[in-house]
Amino acid sequence: MFTVKAFIFNLFQENTYVVYDDETLHAAIIDPGCSNPEEEATLSDFISRRNLKVQFILNTHCHIDHVLGNYYCKQKYDVPFLMHKLDLPTLYGVKNYSATFGITDYQALEPDGFIEPGSSIILGNCKLQVLFTPGHAPGHVAFYEEREGIIIVGDTLFFESIGRTDLPGGNYETLVSSIHKVLFSLPAAVIVYPGHGPKTSIGYEKMNNPYVSLS
Repeated sequence: MFTVKAFIFNLFQENTYVVYDDETLHAAIIDPGCSNPEEEATLSDFISRRNLKVQFILNTHCHIDHVLGNYYCKQKYDVPFLMHKLDLPTLYGVKNYSATFGITDYQALEPDGFIEPGSSIILGNCKLQVLFTPGHAPGHVAFYEEREGIIIVGDTLFFESIGRTDLPGGNYETLVSSIHKVLFSLPAAVIVYPGHGPKTSIGYEKMNNPYVSLS
């Protein structure tokens, strides 16, 4: 089985995910947003209690709320930090505006490598397929576990909403295309874990999302 554990971190109420294969306990941290020692302890204590073996740090995209914990996780677990190359400007921009949100101790982290659409992240017996979903950010990706019917979508799609496109690198038409052509091509039963708010499903959003519904 493939397990998804969500944590709500930082002032942006961002969803940080720990995903893992229940048999091998191989895990990845997706969009680590922990922003203070208490949140860092919450994340690491869960990983320790479950005896998880962290293999990767992954970013769906690199806005500030999704990368605040990158440096901590790299120091704690010393595993590869991977992202899409097109989101490097998004990542590099964080240090230029973090102080405007009262975050004065942000520590940038360079990626160890880049992930490409069509590639996969292997966690024991589970496989996360990398889907390219730009629009909210230029290098936005989603991570799809096909066998379990689960997808981590970052800020592309939310429960009855979609990601904003008024930030640098955002594009509304591109975002809608990513949702319609990539996410909505998945089976209706696929469970969607977004970057903010509650989980939903592909089928529900196709029928009920006021921004991109196909009904």
